[in-house]
Amino acid sequence: MDITQSMEKLYSFAQEQMQHIVSGWRGFILWLRHQFAAFAEVLEHWGVPVDKSLSLAYTLAYISLVLVLVFCVWRLARISRSRKGDVAHRATCPTVEVSAQEHDGKPDTPEVSAEFPAVREQPISVYERMRNGLAKTHKSLFGKLDAVLGSGAKINSATIEEIEEILVSADFGVRTTQKLVTALQERLTRGEMQQAEQVRTALREEILAILSSTVYTADMEAHKPYVMMVVGVNGVGKTTTVGKLAHQLKQQGQKVILGAADTFRAAAAEQLVAWGERADVGVVRHSEGADPAAVAFDAAKAAIAREADLLIVDTAGRLHTKVNLMEEMKKIRRVLEREISGAPHETLLVLDATTGQNALTQARLFREAVAIDGIILTKLDGTARGGMAVAIASELHLPVRYIGVGEGVEDLRPFEPELFVDALFESR
Repeated sequence: MDITQSMEKLYSFAQEQMQHIVSGWRGFILWLRHQFAAFAEVLEHWGVPVDKSLSLAYTLAYISLVLVLVFCVWRLARISRSRKGDVAHRATCPTVEVSAQEHDGKPDTPEVSAEFPAVREQPISVYERMRNGLAKTHKSLFGKLDAVLGSGAKINSATIEEIEEILVSADFGVRTTQKLVTALQERLTRGEMQQAEQVRTALREEILAILSSTVYTADMEAHKPYVMMVVGVNGVGKTTTVGKLAHQLKQQGQKVILGAADTFRAAAAEQLVAWGERADVGVVRHSEGADPAAVAFDAAKAAIAREADLLIVDTAGRLHTKVNLMEEMKKIRRVLEREISGAPHETLLVLDATTGQNALTQARLFREAVAIDGIILTKLDGTARGGMAVAIASELHLPVRYIGVGEGVEDLRPFEPELFVDALFESR
């Protein structure tokens, strides 16, 4: 078949298709005219004059078409704005770039994350945060206490026994509860507790005395860089706590560097880097599975080289029953002390308030393995066991340095005994 025959067949095929298209359009136009005529008849039945019914039908169809087009354009515009908003949101929450470096026994160039502006939250008073965070404990503890004391019954030994049960249920611990009950019983014997309000006042004073006996204030100006090592088991919110702590200290004008020495938990370093970006502080990290002591070494070198005010080292969530992991923690301490005199200057143990008496067990075992200088008690807002803070101070003689009373960045608060007790005892 030559080219002429091919062109002729193609031309013939095109003509056939065009005829089909034209025929189809003619059929559609005839159908459309029929529909308009039927609609015009309906309008005539509704009282529209015969000479105007067809024109009105066309006009209504035109208006309907315009409205449909306007609606489509509006929907497309909304979809477009929504997509632009998603892109803008992702731009404000940058992804974490993961890179690794291996320690070969020599000082590596520490890797420091990029810096991003810190997120600012709506202002709320410190007392309100404390009050809101302790709401469950207040309801459990003093709601029951008010029920006991509000009946108008005479204050006697039976009342003290009921208070004892309430304190135990709020996780004050057996020893601490016994200490408080003994003090109340002595006041009762001396005739100092004859009314309900006197009982509340006495209990408040005894709790405040326990908490105030272990108050500790870190002198961060005495060392530069001041080194904090944060320890604790998995799941207590340790890395999140480190991030919040870094944010607050940065807001106070401190130059902070974080050391991601938790190299065992998957994505732990990435989580800390994300917090570093949010708090606008540098993060020194290695690859997953690297030697934690090597990370501590590089973090110390970075803190010195960059003249940081504060270095916070996040360690792996070590189980307090694992001897080898506790030994690894001791190794981190030795490395820090070798590079920075006296480091770590403060070792903080993070405890989950919702775990109750198990938190006390963890604290005892950690204290035996490494020197613990203070406690960070997290998730107080999620439990009615706020008495744990009192139990720690009474039984372990360790100061509660910070408490977590919410999920917000500002909800990790330096522990203030009087503010804590006020929020706990306030009538609501």
